[in-house]
Amino acid sequence: AGTLEQASGIMFCSSLMRSSQTVFSGSLLASSLAFSAPTLASCASLRSFHSATPTYGSGLSVHSPKVRSTTILCVRRDNQVVMVGDGQVSLGDTVVKPNARKLRRLGDDILTGFAGATADALTLFERLESKLEEHPGQLLRSCVEMAKAWRTDKYLRRLEAVMIVADKNITLTLTGNGDVLEPHDGVVGIGSGGSYATACARGLIDIPGLTAKDIALKSMKVASEICVYTNSNFSIEVLEKEEKKQE
Repeated sequence: AGTLEQASGIMFCSSLMRSSQTVFSGSLLASSLAFSAPTLASCASLRSFHSATPTYGSGLSVHSPKVRSTTILCVRRDNQVVMVGDGQVSLGDTVVKPNARKLRRLGDDILTGFAGATADALTLFERLESKLEEHPGQLLRSCVEMAKAWRTDKYLRRLEAVMIVADKNITLTLTGNGDVLEPHDGVVGIGSGGSYATACARGLIDIPGLTAKDIALKSMKVASEICVYTNSNFSIEVLEKEEKKQE
């Protein structure tokens, strides 16, 4: 009976914790519901676990070292597209590699960069290549088809990575939730320092005389000085869009 009472109490406490509108103190629960001490302790443990696991919009845990160990930034300005990634790979609190390369070209005119598990990212690169072979010259359609497979496939949906894909005409962010997002201003960053790099790039994007490469490198430098999971060993990939000559 005692075990059944504790289990019922834990289930009730769990339902209370799901509601952000209701707050009870331990003393009120003890007095009004007459729960036993072990039940309240179990409830408190559940509540601390529930509140200690925030997640990113991509569904990846904030505390995952796979997500925190990189920064990728893509900047598009005028006729230039630049993607920059740092070289640091971290395992928990330890730097295990300072010069990893997290950017890759698909063909001659598509740039990709990833944040997350390397093996997962390589698997996604292969899937994206196969979609591009099915739909040559249609990057957006290929990314949408890959995102659908990533979201619904029993194997692919376990992969933990976020990708930036860009060609001369469009920049896209792909996530395991099925998102295919195009930035409104041509600037996008992912990874632990992605927000810092993106904020800096957006502050520089309207300054005359700066190229996309100048903006990307300066922004990544700022991110590397703020984020402990980002270093200044940058890899750079550049696409130049040819201007149409007027006859």
